[in-house]
Amino acid sequence: MIEASQEQRLDPEVVTKRQETLQEALQQRGLRNTKQREILTDIFFSYDRHFSHDELLALAREKDSGIGYATVYRTLKLLTELGLATELNFDDGHTRFEAADGEHHDHLICIKCSRIVEFEEEKIETLQERVAKAHGFKLIHHKMELYGVCPVCQKL
Repeated sequence: MIEASQEQRLDPEVVTKRQETLQEALQQRGLRNTKQREILTDIFFSYDRHFSHDELLALAREKDSGIGYATVYRTLKLLTELGLATELNFDDGHTRFEAADGEHHDHLICIKCSRIVEFEEEKIETLQERVAKAHGFKLIHHKMELYGVCPVCQKL
């Protein structure tokens, strides 16, 4: 696992916008933002990565050792219900979450180290639409996951 401190944080404006959207959604549901939820969402919204429950918990405990697994689980469930997070299940048995920004992308997943690379390719999107249409389908959504070995693991 890469330490969040080694990763580049997202633009503060992006993080602020995500936090404001969360605040509005919490208010609409009559919920308050607790200090522990604030720590979790600050970490979650600040990095462009795919967090497992355990990864988010480890990073959050660096700021507040009292944060428990149940708090992480409930926070990620709430973010997913609010449409602010997307739950991802890759073939490694770990559920991951990414911030939902409304932008479609696909994933490359390394089967050795579990590295995840997001990508967009218009030719693939066009082909998928064409295939769906050829079979009489109206495409609503899709997800593409490509599994392989990343460049770093190929050298090992």
